[in-house]
Amino acid sequence: MRLGLSVAVLLGLAGLQAQAQELKSEEDKMIYALGLSMSRAIKSYDLTPAEIDLLKKGLTDGLTGTTPAVDLKKYGPQLPKLAKLRKEQAGKQFLTKAAKEKGAKKLASGVIYKEIKPGNGAVPKASDIVKVNYRGTLTNGTEFDSSYKRGQSVSFPLNGVIPCWTEGVQKMKVGGKAQLVCPSDTAYGEMGSPPAIPPNATLVFEVELIGIGGGQGQ
Repeated sequence: MRLGLSVAVLLGLAGLQAQAQELKSEEDKMIYALGLSMSRAIKSYDLTPAEIDLLKKGLTDGLTGTTPAVDLKKYGPQLPKLAKLRKEQAGKQFLTKAAKEKGAKKLASGVIYKEIKPGNGAVPKASDIVKVNYRGTLTNGTEFDSSYKRGQSVSFPLNGVIPCWTEGVQKMKVGGKAQLVCPSDTAYGEMGSPPAIPPNATLVFEVELIGIGGGQGQ
């Protein structure tokens, strides 16, 4: 299986323990960059320090021709399942922590809603068109989208976006700003939204409700 093999190769490379080496040449820097690039492919496994040591051993054994401790044909195909499980576990931990923050409310779907700035206008219905500014990040803080950076607010039917937004924005008043922490099944689920949003990702949005329909406060 291609995925299992590629991860095994990544593990092998990471297993060549780099002792405080200086990056003396351009080739050294490119090889180091190769390691950084490969690390992104396995970051979703959310490995502990002890597991990183196992990963290093697997890579070292693979690159040096040492007899493997496990059958790659058996365990390689299970790697996507492990990645999904780890992503779900990390998402649940993040949601639990977010729900304990001051002012946070857990909605029926599991979305965590927290008011950042109170509004004083109307409250939208699911059938309304809303105008918003927003910023979206992964749980590690990586920003994947921002209307602020584009310098342009966005309008859309509230019932035509991800369920997290449909539910969460209906809790807001025009002029207000809120944080929505979205479980993956209320966002982009198992498919994700490549390349910016990986599968099974818990997402965090800061949403500013500017207006409803054609007005600023109706």
